[in-house]
Amino acid sequence: MIQALGYIGVRATQPAEWDGYAANFLGMQRVDQGGGTRHFRMDDRAQRLIVTPEADDGLAFMGWEVADAAALDALAARLESHGTRVTRGPAAERHVTDCIIFHDPQGNRLEAFHGAHQADTPFAPGRPISGFRTGALGMGHAVLNVVDANALLPFYRDVLGFHVSDHSQKPYPLYFFHVNGRHHSFAMVGTGRAGLHHFMVELGCLDDVGQGYDLAMLEEGRVAYTLGRHTNDHMTSFYTHSPSGFFVEYGWGGRVIDPATWQPHETFDGPSLWGHDRLHMPPEQRARMRQLRLDAAAKGLREPIQVVDCPWFVSLKETA
Repeated sequence: MIQALGYIGVRATQPAEWDGYAANFLGMQRVDQGGGTRHFRMDDRAQRLIVTPEADDGLAFMGWEVADAAALDALAARLESHGTRVTRGPAAERHVTDCIIFHDPQGNRLEAFHGAHQADTPFAPGRPISGFRTGALGMGHAVLNVVDANALLPFYRDVLGFHVSDHSQKPYPLYFFHVNGRHHSFAMVGTGRAGLHHFMVELGCLDDVGQGYDLAMLEEGRVAYTLGRHTNDHMTSFYTHSPSGFFVEYGWGGRVIDPATWQPHETFDGPSLWGHDRLHMPPEQRARMRQLRLDAAAKGLREPIQVVDCPWFVSLKETA
């Protein structure tokens, strides 16, 4: 029913800081629409990231895409049959044909929509990058800190119809969900807290990520996780502190699965094959996460590279 993560809205006490962060570092394109809200493009769509000035920082909403009006009505009916209140959303502000608003049991605002508007002009990145990997895979993924992941599982799996990709229970409950071929478009971590842990954007070329890492290293304290590679989605990435307090993962080479044949399973090898040293953590927690990576190395864990058509390389072939 839900096909992709279409957009994300965040609250910002210092929204102007997102201008440089989203455009000059991440490579998004700011779209000037007036007022204090910032709008950013990642591709041919009118917007993907919305930053609103607020008294506190954090996640404002996640926008989930469905195929058409019938699918949106069916989702609304399904939610209401399970006791979730649904209201109509601000379709014009979201640049979509229609949308609805509802909340998960923890109180996170979710939106579902159909008919995303296309921009009138080509995407112009804020810095030289090959582009973002979006399309049918959606904007990327979002990961929530939640008080009780096991308690939220029925809502996302059974009501919304998200499919579990894999999960682990140590050092805390962690569930990854797919809604298309991207290994996960959503995940939740049972840390006992509430709020956005991070969202991820995937780049077209590994060099985009490496050059972004160089830029992030120029700013004291900007990098939260060093460059590394995940065990489950095979993404090569690093994480930075965003202007709104949560992390943003910047990656390349994410795994694409076949949802029709994928079997959910429990994982035991920790989140990373190598790297991803969590610089933001206290020494004891950081050491525990480091040991998981050393254990993975001792086992000789290896994963194949997801070969992705780099838009820059494809353009060279087309003009050759």
